[in-house]
Amino acid sequence: MASPPKPLPLSACMSLDDLAEVAASKLSPRAAAYYHSGAETLFTRNRNRADWARIGFRPRVLLDVAATPNMRANIMGFDSSLPVFIAPAASAGLGHPDGELCLSRGAGRMDIAQCVCTYASVAPKSIMADFKTDAQRRGGTLFFQLYVPKVKKNAAKLIAMAKENGFEALVITVDSPVIGKRDDDDRFRALDKRKPGDDEPPFELPDLPGKEPGTLRGSHNPSFTWSDLQWIRELWGDEKPIIIKGISTAEDALEATRVPGVRIDGIYLSNHGGRQLDYAPTAVQALLDIRARAPEVFAKTAVYVDGGIMRGTDVVKALCLGARGVGIGRGFLYSLSAFGTNGVLKAIKILSEEIQTTLRLLGVSDIAELDERHLNLTEFGITRPRL
Repeated sequence: MASPPKPLPLSACMSLDDLAEVAASKLSPRAAAYYHSGAETLFTRNRNRADWARIGFRPRVLLDVAATPNMRANIMGFDSSLPVFIAPAASAGLGHPDGELCLSRGAGRMDIAQCVCTYASVAPKSIMADFKTDAQRRGGTLFFQLYVPKVKKNAAKLIAMAKENGFEALVITVDSPVIGKRDDDDRFRALDKRKPGDDEPPFELPDLPGKEPGTLRGSHNPSFTWSDLQWIRELWGDEKPIIIKGISTAEDALEATRVPGVRIDGIYLSNHGGRQLDYAPTAVQALLDIRARAPEVFAKTAVYVDGGIMRGTDVVKALCLGARGVGIGRGFLYSLSAFGTNGVLKAIKILSEEIQTTLRLLGVSDIAELDERHLNLTEFGITRPRL
């Protein structure tokens, strides 16, 4: 058998990893640095995915799984065809000229949700307009992800824009009071400033440690706290959900369920794709931490996760651990970089097939049946009692 062509054609891409491999052959150096980067040693970025592989399954057999399993899920108030949504990620335009429009078209045509980033390369208003007028749309919805700017009151403008344009949920990112140290990004910018033949610039005496001007690596508001959620809820209103994104510990998960006078409709466990704090908990570790130390959180609020998820098996594992829905960021960035909107559609189709197959092989006919009994967690020191 001849070796497969490089890069693979769309018809031969059988996984999100295949789509990522095609994307790698097409990405510009700038896009590759941004999409692949993580904080410092890349430990958390890499462990995000590795921890899903540490979870095994416990399949049951001789059960009737002929019917298509029910995969519909309520994602932040939206009835989605899959327990999957497109996670917020900036700069999709680095991978394809249509940028986030590829993602919104994929979401609408496959009846899932997309969370649009504050720093989308296409204006959120334009993304919503394209989404609403897409002739092939069969459902779907759009959420808006909010970073609180350095000037806190400027968040009001972003919230008003999201309300005016009909975004159905507000997803507030809270793990970025400062930007994590991402060596690949910083190195690319440093080298990009140099022209061929340039001499190395003279090294300047740095500021004394702790005496740097302003907030080091500060792009957002570093004084944003739990108490600020009240005025955000007042601006957003009570009709649509607010989700808190960037929680990694049981303490903060529990705190989000009891913010005085503020209704929070869900928490979103995320370490920002391993791009913020290196050695932060992975999605798996965060889910297990909550299950062990504050299990009541799952009854009090909806829990969503992202981080290292590239397979339908990963999605099913997350649902077994209590997640209501799963966000995928890099996987969809690679998909649009490889084949534009068609790449996004193919990625969603692949995930649907993988989730269906996994459910049938587990002996499950509805994602509502999934729980920890379907998992082998011995690598995390969790064992089940004897029958």
